[in-house]
Amino acid sequence: MAKRISLHEFQAGLARRLAEAHDTRASALLAVQVGQRNWLIDLTEAGEILAVPPLATVPLAEPWFRGLASVRGNLFGVVDFASFHGDAPVAPVGHARLLLIGVRHELNCAILVSRALGLRSIDDFEVASSTPDPEHPWIGDVLHDSLGTPWTRLKVAELLNHPRFLDAAQS
Repeated sequence: MAKRISLHEFQAGLARRLAEAHDTRASALLAVQVGQRNWLIDLTEAGEILAVPPLATVPLAEPWFRGLASVRGNLFGVVDFASFHGDAPVAPVGHARLLLIGVRHELNCAILVSRALGLRSIDDFEVASSTPDPEHPWIGDVLHDSLGTPWTRLKVAELLNHPRFLDAAQS
């Protein structure tokens, strides 16, 4: 016979489990490699990761704006995140992926990354430096993992709102 519990006990247990699930998600980070750099993105800010679909080029756009991708019938602007930082462009083949980062902010935007490296916990890193860069406000803290590998936190909202990121028209 099943144990009977009160509605109050059920609601309290459910609230506790939801809070624990939220805390786990909030401390989870998506690890990606972009060119030679390692980035960490809060899982609450990260969207879907996809194989790179065919990209439609956009004339008179900055070289880092790779074009438009159709994802389930919706168009997403694709930014080569390595090229945006002045590094060598990412080839959209092999392990390269699109990371949809703007959906939560109601922007159909994706960044092209060299590879997705999986989920990490914030507890696996130590802060190495946290010097804000006013010219690149989307670059967050630099962290080191247990092997001493540097990782940079990506501040998605700051990236999506930066005038340079929003203006892909060739100068």
